[in-house]
Amino acid sequence: MKKSAFAALAALVTLAVEPSFATGLHTCESGDQAGWKTMGELEEKMTAEGWQVRRIKEDGGCYEAYGTSPEGERVEAYFDPVTLEMLLVARRGEILYQKQE
Repeated sequence: MKKSAFAALAALVTLAVEPSFATGLHTCESGDQAGWKTMGELEEKMTAEGWQVRRIKEDGGCYEAYGTSPEGERVEAYFDPVTLEMLLVARRGEILYQKQE
């Protein structure tokens, strides 16, 4: 009984210290955050391109932005944090744009 209790405790501790994984639709291999442009720079770029930005956050090594596209659609979009290049745009799980690799 003690072994199974110890194993269960060890499993819980392992889960608690595991790094969090991306929750979104895209991930980026963007390197050290010291080389990233700021979320403010991304917001300025998006606004200049006609977006209405509600929120920007880091997810899976990408910047994930929520807002309204220049076409008037409420979307989530993923950007490379180093180049600020748009990588993916989706609306309710439907991919509207995806950069070709």
